[in-house]
Amino acid sequence: MSNLQTRIISAVILAIAVLAITWYGGWPFRVLSAVICMAIFFEWAAMAAKDEAPGWAEGGLGVVPQLLVLVFALGLFVSPPVELLMVMAAAGTALLALLSAWRGRSQWLAGGFAYAALSGLSISLLRVGGTAGLYAILFLFAVVWATDILAYFVGRAVGGPKLAPSISPGKTRSGAAGGTIAGLVAGLVVAYAVGAPNIALLGAAALILSIVSQAGDLFESWVKRRHGVKDSGWIIPGHGGVMDRVDGLVAAALALYIVGSIAARNAEAPALGLFAG
Repeated sequence: MSNLQTRIISAVILAIAVLAITWYGGWPFRVLSAVICMAIFFEWAAMAAKDEAPGWAEGGLGVVPQLLVLVFALGLFVSPPVELLMVMAAAGTALLALLSAWRGRSQWLAGGFAYAALSGLSISLLRVGGTAGLYAILFLFAVVWATDILAYFVGRAVGGPKLAPSISPGKTRSGAAGGTIAGLVAGLVVAYAVGAPNIALLGAAALILSIVSQAGDLFESWVKRRHGVKDSGWIIPGHGGVMDRVDGLVAAALALYIVGSIAARNAEAPALGLFAG
C-alpha cells in the first residue's frame, strides 16, 4: 500500500470518528478537545527534548510540565468559566517559563504549553452553544479540510514557485492559492446549507481561516525543522503525530474563536455570534 493510500484511509477513519463525536457534542467532545491538548503538548515536549543537552529530562523540570497539562486538560473536560481556563493557561505558561529560566533551560516547554492550551480551549469553546456550536465546528472543519486537500493536489498538479522553501520545501504558491479558494468555497457552502444569517461575515471568516490554517501548518513545519524531526509523532499512519494532523486546524480554531467572540460579545459561546439567527 502506498503512503498516499495510507494517508487517505487514515484521514477518512479519523474524519468519521471526529464528525461523530462533534455531532454528539457534550462530554465526548470535551474529552476530544482535552486529548488533542495533551497530545500536542507531549509531542511538542518530545521534539524539544531532542534539541536539548544530555540529561535534560533528569535535570530539567521533572513532572511539573506533565502535571500542568493534565490539570488543564481536566479543566477542559469539567468546563468551568472560560475566564478560569484562561487564567490556568496563563499561569501554567508563566510557571513553566520561570522554572525554565531558573533551571537554565530553553523556553520551548512554556511555548508548547501555551500553544496546546489555546488549541484545546479554542476547539472546546467553539462547540458550545447548541446547534450554533455544531455549525461552527462543521464550518471550521470544512474550511480547513478543503484547504488542506486542495492545497496538496493543486500544488502537485500545477507546481511552480515554492511558498516557503526554507521551512517546508514541498509547499507551493499555486497550492496555497488553490487551497485558499477551496476553503472559501467550502465555508460558503456550509454557511448556505445551514441557513446562516451572516453570510458576508462567514465568507470573510472562511478566507481568514484558510490563510491562518496554512500559516499554522507552516508554523508546525518550522518547529519540526528547528528540532530536526520529520514528524511530530507516529500515532497516525501516513500522517505522523497528532500535531501533524491538526496543525492548521488548531490555528484556525483560535482565529474563529476570536472572530466569534467579537461578533457575539460572548467568550463563553462564540458560535452564537456566527450562526445564531
